[in-house]
Amino acid sequence: MPLSFTMEDQPSRRLAAPGRRKVLITGAAGRIGSSFAEHGHATYEFRLMVQTAEDPARVETLKRFGEVVPAELSDRAKLQELCTGMDTVVHLAADPSANATWNSLLPNNIVGTYNLMWAAKSARCRRVIYASSIHAVSGYGPSVQVKAGDPVNPGDLYGVSKCFGEALGRYMAEQEGLSVIAIRIGGFQPPERITRPDAVNGVDSWISPRDLHQLLDKCIAADHLRWAVFNGLSGNAFNRMDISDARQLLGYAPQDDAADIVPSLAGLSLQSRLMHHNMQDPWAKSGLRDDDSASPGFIARHVVVDPDPL
Repeated sequence: MPLSFTMEDQPSRRLAAPGRRKVLITGAAGRIGSSFAEHGHATYEFRLMVQTAEDPARVETLKRFGEVVPAELSDRAKLQELCTGMDTVVHLAADPSANATWNSLLPNNIVGTYNLMWAAKSARCRRVIYASSIHAVSGYGPSVQVKAGDPVNPGDLYGVSKCFGEALGRYMAEQEGLSVIAIRIGGFQPPERITRPDAVNGVDSWISPRDLHQLLDKCIAADHLRWAVFNGLSGNAFNRMDISDARQLLGYAPQDDAADIVPSLAGLSLQSRLMHHNMQDPWAKSGLRDDDSASPGFIARHVVVDPDPL
């Protein structure tokens, strides 16, 4: 079975310096970047990279959360300067459109990602957390629950660019000594956005802000990993991507479930009503009951059997 991670053979070399971790966020004016900056500014010492042509009002808002620096992914010297002194880089800057064309993806998502990881290595950063996407595996379609170790299968050129970032990240971690964790981020939306009547189409791919914040926090803190790819979704009743690796390796414990919020599903209590098809179902009878009943000291388990569980 292919592994989606590599353990650090010398965890002590990944330990951060005492005090608050210094974290660079690229694409800090975007939805995820600005949300994480607001969430984590009391925990981390942030440096927030924005585009040089960013809206001044957004820049002013970000100044509450850390040092704001305009820069472009094409400027390797500036990126190296921004990475200097940083423990971790959360790399979010990119063309985020699933409909993006090659003319935009090449400079922003391909060359820009290389420039950023080069700069982080050159500046001796401990780790890069790379914002990959569900689009790196969306070619499987909704009938397949994708595990983190499954082969990439992009559904569009945007997904292809994210596969490149994942591959580059593994190379940098395994061959160049820069720890990289990639998160395949699903549909990042605040809860109020998925209360729309048509939001049922995203119940298998949603990640809430507080769940993504938690996942980013745990990726920053994970000194035992050299390289990893994690699927980034909330704890939805139906999940397009399997999040068990993140649960087991990071202790990720998502708090939100789209099925509790989307109007057509809310109130159905799906998590508690779905059948487990195992001994957790209230009507299940133990396959050991005949053997156990003949043993000294056996205490029968009271079971209410549903004659028609379906």
